[in-house]
Amino acid sequence: MSDTERTDETVELVVTEPFAGRRIDWFLAQQLPAYSRTRLREAINVADVLVDGQRVKASFLVQPGQHVHVVLPRSRPTGAVPENIPLDILYEDESLAVINKPPGMVVHPARGHWKGTLVSALQYHFDHLSQIGGPSRPGVVHRLDRDTSGVIVVAKDDLAHRRLAAQFEQREVHKEYFAIVSGSPDRDRDFVDQPIGRHPTQREKMAILRQPQSREAVSFYEVLERFDGFTTMRIVPRTGRTHQIRVHLSSIGCPVLCDRAYGGRRRITLGEICRRDDETVLLDRQALHARKLMLRHPRTGARLEFEAPIASDIQRVVNALQECRRL
Repeated sequence: MSDTERTDETVELVVTEPFAGRRIDWFLAQQLPAYSRTRLREAINVADVLVDGQRVKASFLVQPGQHVHVVLPRSRPTGAVPENIPLDILYEDESLAVINKPPGMVVHPARGHWKGTLVSALQYHFDHLSQIGGPSRPGVVHRLDRDTSGVIVVAKDDLAHRRLAAQFEQREVHKEYFAIVSGSPDRDRDFVDQPIGRHPTQREKMAILRQPQSREAVSFYEVLERFDGFTTMRIVPRTGRTHQIRVHLSSIGCPVLCDRAYGGRRRITLGEICRRDDETVLLDRQALHARKLMLRHPRTGARLEFEAPIASDIQRVVNALQECRRL
């Protein structure tokens, strides 16, 4: 059966008093006995389980009155299939690997994206990967959006995974992104401190929301170069919420260029930048690149810094801006 033919089952549940304070995976196992706990955890991992519209972890403790939305594919693969997909490996040792992820690549399998994922490529290229994330997420410690390119770290064993994950959770990992945005911010540098939650009507989007389910989100930005109608920026997220940078930049009137969800534009041509009749497409995905990642080695504790050169499609836009739109 193809992905488009696969039929999903959607279940809506409300937490009642007897389940107060129990883990979400245990709660689902009691409510949906036809499904294994492993399969339910898999659904939680790929965001097919939402509590009051928010993504949660398997260890999340439910409370009475919460609404649980569950999507369970009837014929989901049990794990990623290794595929011979080329990888740009920036660093590798026995504990971890650092990859320069190309744009357009989904990190791990999910509905509609069962093949061509980073995980499939990792399984082909490496003999062993951590298994903490389950069969569909071997080695995955953190994620990048499909259309965000750049540095991503992968754990090769469970100890490395736990120690790396702890650094992310304790905000000890330094991440820097490069972005081209539409418009120009009022300040050369500033913090955006706005809570983020699941969009109230569009499940695939996030939004700035001040409600109990929203989570703290803080991003620092610094202007690198201003152009007529565009700006290049360095962004340092202090928290790691889903779509955080994209939502925050859009909130200050400077959406990431070609961000379909939060900016409205799907692509940009050479003619649009240089104000001439030229339909050559320079970029057709969001102009966001994970440029640097700094962390401690999970075994030795040594400080490591990795940098991925700006992706060629984003660099083409920068070159055109410098040629035609410099202020």
